[in-house]
Amino acid sequence: MSFDPTSMLASVGFGGVAGFLIGYAIKKVMKLMLVIIGLFFAALGYLWQQQIITINWDRFTATSEGALQGIQNATGTIPSAADQTFSALANIGIPLTGSFAAAFVFGFMKG
Repeated sequence: MSFDPTSMLASVGFGGVAGFLIGYAIKKVMKLMLVIIGLFFAALGYLWQQQIITINWDRFTATSEGALQGIQNATGTIPSAADQTFSALANIGIPLTGSFAAAFVFGFMKG
């Protein structure tokens, strides 16, 4: 088995570019979603204050708690991070995942 630096450099380069683009895109999508959600709640608050609509706060609280409980249950079924990390390192390789992770953080910070 010989060491091939070109395949390792290609793996690092691809992982870096892909990680940066995905991190950048995820942050932009999250910002857009938060703006939309914020505007929605601001509109609800304004309409409630003007007494155009009425909000049943008890039902709203119960529904939000139920949604949070559902999210908590859904994330409990995801395999542990250690299992996913080991699988990624075993199948893809350390150079790709390392450069992907570093570039993902950089892209997320720049987004």
